[in-house]
Amino acid sequence: MDWLSGMQKAINYIEDNITEDFDCEEIARQAFSSSYHFQRVFSILCGYSLGEYIRNRRLSLAGTELMTTNEKIIDIAIKYGYDSPDGFTKAFTRFHSVAPSSARKEKTALKSFSRLSIKLSLEGGSIMDYKVKKELAFDLVGYKRKFNGGFDERFDQESDFWVNTRAEQEVLTKLRNTQENIWYDVNCNFSDNGYDHYICVATNNNAPDGFEKIHIPEQLYVIVQTERAKYPTVLLPELRKRIVSEWLPSSGYILTEGYEIAVAHWYPIGTENKYIEVWIPIKKSD
Repeated sequence: MDWLSGMQKAINYIEDNITEDFDCEEIARQAFSSSYHFQRVFSILCGYSLGEYIRNRRLSLAGTELMTTNEKIIDIAIKYGYDSPDGFTKAFTRFHSVAPSSARKEKTALKSFSRLSIKLSLEGGSIMDYKVKKELAFDLVGYKRKFNGGFDERFDQESDFWVNTRAEQEVLTKLRNTQENIWYDVNCNFSDNGYDHYICVATNNNAPDGFEKIHIPEQLYVIVQTERAKYPTVLLPELRKRIVSEWLPSSGYILTEGYEIAVAHWYPIGTENKYIEVWIPIKKSD
């Protein structure tokens, strides 16, 4: 796949049809890809979902039209895909931090969300150790939270989740099969509304009330490890991008549906030897 031309073609298609109803399958076809593969790659590379990009672009353009034309607010709302004034007002206010009627009346400064443009840049040239491995099925028990919003919001939510679930982590610590300080962060059920995030341990025990048992089926993964560091979690976003932008295009594999897992190997607090393995589910490309 020519990722540069494929992604740019898909973005151009979106921009040329920004006021139309979109079919994700058709967008993905512009990039010579399946819908699932395109949306996951888009999300990892850009830091927000395809649906978020489209919504933000529409609201940005709607704001420009609101301030530079005399079009009725309801007509602008309908043009950019909103069936009711209330729905448009809520979305517009959430994005611009001001209601459309107030923005027009008070000439308020609005937010701009620019279109994506793929530019050729010299990247890579560094070594990234990886392994492709079929992991056998195993069971986890975890505590779940639903995350949503943009990339920065989700990263903050995951960090806060770890900090604010100490009691649940104590329960999980007593359940795990090994004394090693190993944790599993599991992400699944990706959609434009967010994704499910679990803090888990490997265990043969049943899940207590308030926790869930997760069966991880046999799956092929690309596994890449962060550098050893005191706080390896901050290295995860860039590592995930590198896997998709540097390794995946020439690997002969594509992303597939399944659990995305981060296996955290924690050592005593204060050491520099912590590291995380990123497991991303893949399959052979056709």
